[in-house]
Amino acid sequence: MNNSETWHYTTDVLIVGSGAGALTAAVRAADNGLNVLVVEKTELWGGTSAMSGGVVWLPNSPLISAAGGEDSIAEAREYMRRVIDNPEQHARIDAYINSTGKLVQFLNDSAGINLTPNPHYVDMYPDVVGAKWQYRAHEFDPIDGALLGDDIHTLRRQHPQTTLFGFIGWTANDATILQTRAPGWLKTAFGLVAGYFLDFPWRLKSFRDRRLVLGGSLVAGLRMAAKIRGITMWLSSPVTKLISDDIGVVGVVVQRDGHEVRVRARRGVIIASGGFERNTELRNTYLPRPTDARWTAGSPGNTGDLLMEGLRLGADTRFLEEAWWGPTTLVPGEPQARMLIIEKNLPGSMLVTRSGDRFVNESSSYTKVVKGILQANNNGGESVPAYFIFDANYRKRYPCGPVYPSSVMPDWMLTRRLRKWLYKANSLEDLAEKLGIPPRRLVETAGNMNLFATSGTDKMFNRGGSLYDRIYGDQTNKPNPCLGAISTPPFYAIKVYPGDLGTKGGLHTDEFARVLNVSGHPIRGLYATGNCAASVMGSAYPASGATLGPAMIFGLIAADHIGLHSEF
Repeated sequence: MNNSETWHYTTDVLIVGSGAGALTAAVRAADNGLNVLVVEKTELWGGTSAMSGGVVWLPNSPLISAAGGEDSIAEAREYMRRVIDNPEQHARIDAYINSTGKLVQFLNDSAGINLTPNPHYVDMYPDVVGAKWQYRAHEFDPIDGALLGDDIHTLRRQHPQTTLFGFIGWTANDATILQTRAPGWLKTAFGLVAGYFLDFPWRLKSFRDRRLVLGGSLVAGLRMAAKIRGITMWLSSPVTKLISDDIGVVGVVVQRDGHEVRVRARRGVIIASGGFERNTELRNTYLPRPTDARWTAGSPGNTGDLLMEGLRLGADTRFLEEAWWGPTTLVPGEPQARMLIIEKNLPGSMLVTRSGDRFVNESSSYTKVVKGILQANNNGGESVPAYFIFDANYRKRYPCGPVYPSSVMPDWMLTRRLRKWLYKANSLEDLAEKLGIPPRRLVETAGNMNLFATSGTDKMFNRGGSLYDRIYGDQTNKPNPCLGAISTPPFYAIKVYPGDLGTKGGLHTDEFARVLNVSGHPIRGLYATGNCAASVMGSAYPASGATLGPAMIFGLIAADHIGLHSEF
């Protein structure tokens, strides 16, 4: 099987996927003196990483103290172990925390990519020992997409919800300012629009914003570093088989230009191909029901192909029932579901079941909201879909999905597809009739919310009681930035589903990112990182950026481990 005559192409390291974890591994492996080939299933590179908010959670990063914050290995370990609560993950947790500084140094010194700790992001469990209220979440500086050359045209676009008007890039800080109407929001909006339209040279070439931000800037920076190192990337080249012999995994079969190409990997294969969120059959097999591939915001190529190949070779798995949960809504005409990140935290809104009852703290973390939806549904509450209800005051002040505040986008400006998505009625009773909710109960639930808004205390679910809740609230709204009356007509509603950013269960790996078999031994030559690997975070979601951080760090670790081992 190792006879070179049986191979069409040979490399040291073969990396499957082209997101942040894959490209980090590729650049690091090249820096370790190895020849690298990256193969991407779809015609676009960047994966879910390119569509994401681009935030990377790096506890104990050396940049934290430089920004004026404080952190330590001990605090990070305490926080992660308490939140994740799974002793099996301790070795990987330690590997993760101990490598954040190495990743920052690699990105800054080797790849030329700048990171900035964000002062506004709070760990999702701020009351747990070891939590931090700022700086652990890092974001990447904007990048001029023109530096990518022709590769900008094959970079997967940002998700529409991470742009202004669907096409103008904004940073995480910009988004928070605009969506919560924080001081200076008009100036921020004007600056973004002016910057886009005044970029005359690029406007003559493309409608696309060349100011790459969020996940786009992250993968663009890594792609430029890969190009400098001469790393080859094949697009539209799905891996259809892992090739193994008595020693371990020695290569793959790639479908390329209508032909099967056998690629030998002398030193190892790193799988970084995403989760299985786009595979309805696998969702129905592993995820809690009800579930639907339409509800995910993940990349279209994430169908779990390499998970199944790993299983065929006897790989073990973990957390297949878990996902990076988040409430989503389906907007007609959009290819991906939209996640409700900030909308659900803002005052003057609530989530209810078909019976008209609230069932969760709407302002809590994405995971808690979706688990609340699923629990309510399992308890007979008919919460799939749930309904996000708000009134004219909310509509006037805040955006919701693709609909901007009525102060700038009045109802008469909404397109037909948006009017199909956004329910509207002149009274709560009429809105309830349209949604199939008992009218009297919806009115009672709204009445309770109005009392909570006046007192500032949600006596049912303590909405706005946590520091994390309040980060995305309206700080000008008193006494609670997350609670407001739902009393001014007309009233609005959208359907909400138990969606996700991607699945988080997959191939079981150790602290070196090696894939383990069902006996707990490494499958030689096979590594995994990102959402195709079982997450180091287990069933928890400790903080924003807890997806990209591990993908990149264990990609780095995999490349280093491969660099230490000889050809086989």
